Amino acid sequence: MATVLETDEHKALRAAVSALGNRYGRTYLAKVIAEKSHPTELWAEAAKLGYLGVNLPEEYGGGGGGIAELSIVLEELGAAGCPLLMMVVSPAICGTVIARFGTEEQKQEWLPALADGTRTMAFGITEPDAGSNSHRITTTARRAEDGTDYILTGRKVFISGVDIADATLIVGRTADARTGNLKPCLFIVPRDAPGFGRRQIDMELHGAEKQFELTLDDVRLPADALVGDEDAGLLQLFAGLNPERIMTAAFAIGMGRYALSKALAYARERTVWREPIGAHQAIAHPLAQAHIDLELARLMMQKAALLYDSGDDVGAGEAANMAKYAAAEACVKAVDQSVHTLGGNGLTAEFGLASLITASRVARIAPVSREMILNYVSHQTLGLPKSY
Repeated sequence: MATVLETDEHKALRAAVSALGNRYGRTYLAKVIAEKSHPTELWAEAAKLGYLGVNLPEEYGGGGGGIAELSIVLEELGAAGCPLLMMVVSPAICGTVIARFGTEEQKQEWLPALADGTRTMAFGITEPDAGSNSHRITTTARRAEDGTDYILTGRKVFISGVDIADATLIVGRTADARTGNLKPCLFIVPRDAPGFGRRQIDMELHGAEKQFELTLDDVRLPADALVGDEDAGLLQLFAGLNPERIMTAAFAIGMGRYALSKALAYARERTVWREPIGAHQAIAHPLAQAHIDLELARLMMQKAALLYDSGDDVGAGEAANMAKYAAAEACVKAVDQSVHTLGGNGLTAEFGLASLITASRVARIAPVSREMILNYVSHQTLGLPKSY
C-alpha cells in the first residue's frame, strides 16, 4: 500500500483551507446559528476557491481529486471552528454517487452545480423504524401505470439541510422482478415535487444545518430520476455511505482539534500559582493524550480515504467504519478534556466550548452508531458470529 503521509499538494491545500476558515471562524458560525440562517458566505467562497468540488471529476467542473482532498477541506474548516456539515452530504455522498453511477445527463445537470456551490443536494436514508438497518427501509418505489415513471412512498427522519437543498437523494427499495425481494435504489427527488413534504425537528443541538422529517406521499418521478442501475443495489448505496463515514471522521477530528487549541492556549496563559496550569501534569498529560488520539484517528481516516479513492470499496468499508469510530471517540474526549481544562470558563459563552459537548456526540451517533460499528468489526473483520 502507498504511504498515507500527505503530499506537498495536500499540505498546501490544508494550509489554504485553514486560512479561509480562520477568516470566518467560530464567531461567524455562532452568528449564523443565532440568526437561524445558513453559512452562505463561507459556502460560496469555499466553492469559488474550488474546495467544495475538489473530489469531483474535472470534466464536470470539479478538482479531479478524491475523498482524501475533500476530507482535508472539512477537517481544516472544523479546526478553525466553522465546519460545513453539508459537505458531508452534497459533494461527498451525492456528488460521489452521481459521478460513479449517474447517467451522462445527471452528471451534466448536477456535478458542475454541486462543485460551484450554486446547487446543493441532501441525502435521505434514515427512517423512524429502521435506524442503522438499511435492510429494513420501508420507503418503496413502484412503477406507475405507464410502466416508466416511479411512485415513491415512505418516511425519512433526521435528514440534514433539506430546506436549502435543491433536491434530496432518497434511498428507497424496489421489488426484484425475479425474486420479489426488495432491493435498495437511489432517486433524485426535487424539493418542489408534489407529495414531498418536510417538517423541521426541534433539536436541543443548535447548528447551522437543520434536521427534518420527510414524507413521500405517492411522489411521482420520471424514470430518469433513478440514479444508476436498478439492479446494482447495495454497491451504489455503499458508494455513498463509505465517503459519509470518512467525512464524519474529518468533521469530528476538526472539532476535536478546535477544542484542543482553545484548551492549550488557556493552559499556557492561565496562572494560578507561579506557573501556567499547563506546566502541571494533571493538565498537560490528558491534553497530550487527546492530541495523540486525534492524530491516530486521522491516520485511519487517511487510510480509508486512500483505499476508497483507489477503488477498493471492501477495504474502504472496513477502514471508514474504524476511522469514524476512532475519530468520534477522540473528538468527545478532546472536547470533554478541553472544557475541563478551562473549569468554569469552559461553560461560558465567552470561550465557546460548552456547545461542543452536545455537538461532539453527533459523530458517535450519526451516520451509524458506535455499537453498529463494533458489530461490523466483530463479524466482518474478526469473523465472530452475528448476534442479530
